[in-house]
Amino acid sequence: MIGPVRVGERLVGPGEPCLVVAEAGVNHNGDLDTALRLIDAAVAAGADAVKFQSFIPEDLVTASAGKAAYQERFTGKGDQLAMLRALALSGEEHARLKRHCDAASIEYLCTPYDLRSTDLIHAIGVSAFKVASTDTTNVPFLRYLAAKGRPVILSTGMCGLAEVELAVETLEHAGTRKAEVILLQCTAEYPAPVTEINLRAMQTMERAFLCPTGFSDHTMGIDASTWAVAVGACLVEKHFTLSRDMEGPDHRASVEPEELALLVRRVREVEAALGNGRKSVMPCEAGNREKMRKSLVVLRDLAAGERISPADLACKRPGTGLPPHLYDRVVGRTLARDVTADSLLTMDAVLWED
Repeated sequence: MIGPVRVGERLVGPGEPCLVVAEAGVNHNGDLDTALRLIDAAVAAGADAVKFQSFIPEDLVTASAGKAAYQERFTGKGDQLAMLRALALSGEEHARLKRHCDAASIEYLCTPYDLRSTDLIHAIGVSAFKVASTDTTNVPFLRYLAAKGRPVILSTGMCGLAEVELAVETLEHAGTRKAEVILLQCTAEYPAPVTEINLRAMQTMERAFLCPTGFSDHTMGIDASTWAVAVGACLVEKHFTLSRDMEGPDHRASVEPEELALLVRRVREVEAALGNGRKSVMPCEAGNREKMRKSLVVLRDLAAGERISPADLACKRPGTGLPPHLYDRVVGRTLARDVTADSLLTMDAVLWED
């Protein structure tokens, strides 16, 4: 059995509603008011949590670090440090976001990218640490994180299974119990091609590590998130923005608020369609059983005392007589009363004891 992981007030795991995380990331462009509006948009869309990113630019990259290819596509050439300085929020601003989330009854989550940022969001009471794919193999960072004693949501983009194993074992040895880890399948490209998102990897990781699994969705649109829930995702994370026309590295690969709301609705529809897994008669179909099922029907007039032969029987609607699965028990029995052609056999028409 795979137990759930508690993230704030929610349990995340098999049998629990999927945790929908609206990934605000850096789509606030370094502006607190925009970040607060992103929280409000996530609440209005019905998301369970909204996630930001916390980093000290000088602790995250060197002065000579270049931009990733997707960052260059959307923000032009230049150094990564300058871009990150324009996108960073202070510790006080993150504390403000946390308070706003608490007041709006949505979970505040955050990805720290360095040790000082880890201390910062730990101090303001984040309920779980999100680890980006860039740090899945960052053993010193994982050890530092694990020592804080909070659950970990670990993205696994750019990783093979052995590297995921290293991350899980590192967290476990440093103090994070396996029962407090959620693993996310992720393809670390923006946008990610649908042909390379490999949703079945969630099932592989679930079997390998006995942890709840989910999906960090970098594709365009919302379909992949709903597919992931159908495959078994306990958590889905999706980048969103107030507008894809805004300047910044992640806006183009994000959904807008209306799309986020649709994503949440579709996820809940998929959950409802999946059901509880128990094979049973559904309430909506119960009334059709008598009209649509079949009964044993006699094909000719028969008198009381006659034996019923296979040639005397057919299976026809409605299903209010003896059901067809009693066919072998009926053949060879004696009739207790007269029956007419094309009539349903009933319990009282058959002598059940020889």
